[in-house]
Amino acid sequence: MLAKDIGIDLGTANVLIYIKGQGIVLNEPSIVAIDTDTKKVIAVGKEANEMLGRTPGKVKAIKPMKDGVIADFEITEIMLNTFIKKIKAKSLFSRPRILICCPTNITPVEKNAIKEAAERTGARRVYIEEEPKVAAIGAGMDISKPTANMVVDIGGGTTDIAILSLNDIVSSTSLRVAGNVFDHDIIRYIKEKYKLLIGERTAEEIKINFASISKPDTKAKLEVRGRNLVTGLPHTIEITQDETEKALHESINKIVKATTNVLEITPPELSGDIVEKGIVLTGGGAMLKGLAELMEKELSVPVLVAESPLTCVVEGTGVLLENIRKLEEDQ
Repeated sequence: MLAKDIGIDLGTANVLIYIKGQGIVLNEPSIVAIDTDTKKVIAVGKEANEMLGRTPGKVKAIKPMKDGVIADFEITEIMLNTFIKKIKAKSLFSRPRILICCPTNITPVEKNAIKEAAERTGARRVYIEEEPKVAAIGAGMDISKPTANMVVDIGGGTTDIAILSLNDIVSSTSLRVAGNVFDHDIIRYIKEKYKLLIGERTAEEIKINFASISKPDTKAKLEVRGRNLVTGLPHTIEITQDETEKALHESINKIVKATTNVLEITPPELSGDIVEKGIVLTGGGAMLKGLAELMEKELSVPVLVAESPLTCVVEGTGVLLENIRKLEEDQ
């Protein structure tokens, strides 16, 4: 049996795996549930996510990835091993080649930790590529020509902003403001204004299904349940859509400012290409209501959301795996 070539988007929020010739075979949350008494793994991925915020004292749901890098090496290794066994990418006679993505501007130590975690799953060879480059390829952008393409990849832990030309990154930045920070912004706003404590899952649901950061509907309201911090009892409040704009305002401003900074250090010839082609948003954060409109207004450049923002990175690994010889030459 021939070894499989696999691409992994090792995200802070989700792990997506692509097998060459098969497409995306796995999309599960980056969460591991362990028994704190025995240190035994109880569940990984979707099963562990169901337990988030609902576990008894001795069961802890851990997110081993933080800000796009490995926060807990041992748990990340367990998680990757479980997922690779699940997709049956490894056999007794063959070991897969793995292409794994990392944020731009991470330290060599952080990059090595990602590579080592993939190697310890039994990979024959591990290749590392930067996320915005892979996201741009997955979004269908042709980065091989001497013209500029700009991508803003807003994941769970990091936002990677890059301008690409001739298959490489011309200028880039990475900031640790992304989907998870948006969730905490909503938690903090509701806690401060209403003295109500809500969980991460509730905050994420508000972000995905209700929040808007450009022209929010002032009449739109949503019931939110949580624990009253004064009485300690369950309580329900109503929030408006413009309150979500207030909650997220500071973090969105940081992303807009970082995008402006990357544009400012870009050679003028390439800037002209971006004005013509626009900026492409990828990652889960790209789906935040009103984000593209707000960025377009602030930057005076067309801003588009990729066709499938959640899967751009892993689909990009699929394109790169088709030309694995080029990867071998580059690394």
